[in-house]
Formats: sequence, C-alpha cells, structure tokens
Amino acid sequence: MKDEISRVLTLVEEGKIDKEKASELINILQGKDQPELVTIKKEVPYGNKMLKVRVISEEGDNVNVNLPINLVKAVLKAGTNIAKKIPEAEKYVKDINVDLLIEAIENELDGQIVDITSADGDKVFVVIE
Repeated sequence: MKDEISRVLTLVEEGKIDKEKASELINILQGKDQPELVTIKKEVPYGNKMLKVRVISEEGDNVNVNLPINLVKAVLKAGTNIAKKIPEAEKYVKDINVDLLIEAIENELDGQIVDITSADGDKVFVVIE
C-alpha cells in the first residue's frame, strides 16, 4: 500500500492530480469509506529554508529575524574572513568554529537548534524551517 500512496503523491507533485483527488485516492487505498482530507505537505528544498531567531523579552522588547539559509552560509564564509582582518572585531570571532556551522548547514540541520529561557523570563529560540 505504501507504493500506491507514494505513486499518488508523485502524481500530485507532477501536477497530474490535485490535492483533493489525492486525498480521495489515499482514503480509498487505506480502506476508509468516508472521504476525509489528508494533508499533503510538499518538502521545501533545504536551500529555501529560513533561519529564524525569536527573542521574547519580559519587558516586551521582542525580536523576530528571518534569514534565508543560503544567505547565512554565504555570510558565515565571507563575514568571518573580513572580521578576522579588523582588530576590534577579531576578538569576537576567534572562538567561533565557522567550519562547524557551515558543516551543520551542509548536512541540512533542521528544526529547533536553540531554546534558552533566562532567569528573568526572557526567551530565545533559533529554528531552521
């Protein structure tokens, strides 16, 4: 049955049938009498995903930053090389393992990667999605 469902999903990706028809076919394959919608989620290519940084402050100073993952990778490569040449900035990047960060991106790290709650209730989340 998995092969048949995979084929139905392929037909949706190819644009040969719509989501509603796919839902109906999957329900039939699963032996369900009454049609109900099955959510078909198309996987986003990793390069199109976003690095999302959320800071929720107890004082209401909230921050939302969305960066395309390809931009993050490019900035990591270029930015650290530039920062190493600026005397005041060098001290801030010397302990950052940029190669490790780039390797994580190239291995398609996904999901929540940082979850911090400070003693005063501030929260920081970093997610790739």
